[in-house]
Amino acid sequence: MTDSDPIHPIARNQPPFSLHLGMKIIAANAERVEAEMLVTPELINRNGVLHGGAIMALADNLGGTGAFINLAEGQGTTTIESKTNFLRAVPAGDVLRALSIPLHRGRTTQVWQTTLYRGDGKVAAIVTQTQMVLPTKAGA
Repeated sequence: MTDSDPIHPIARNQPPFSLHLGMKIIAANAERVEAEMLVTPELINRNGVLHGGAIMALADNLGGTGAFINLAEGQGTTTIESKTNFLRAVPAGDVLRALSIPLHRGRTTQVWQTTLYRGDGKVAAIVTQTQMVLPTKAGA
């Protein structure tokens, strides 16, 4: 990552699922990960608003990205716990913005909190997740 590039190289390489959701990383470093996602018809539920699973998936991906940026060479991470508070619906056609920050970065776990905002700036959901740090693979 350089001063002119706000996105850490690890965050540029997103998994296919996040690309399927239409998630776009805006900024990423060891202290915060920011993204946005258009609420397309494919992501809405029966009530015509963004599906809660899409919200959770976006947050999980961001927290995992932030955790991964903070790992040592050869380590991995996996989500072992996640809690979501849904506060407001996000209508179809809106752009969901998300900010993920670390609450704890330890040797064996990291805790990341993602706040998701509707286009009007109101908080739609807050997700807190725990990432387990996977040990360095032999030979890595």
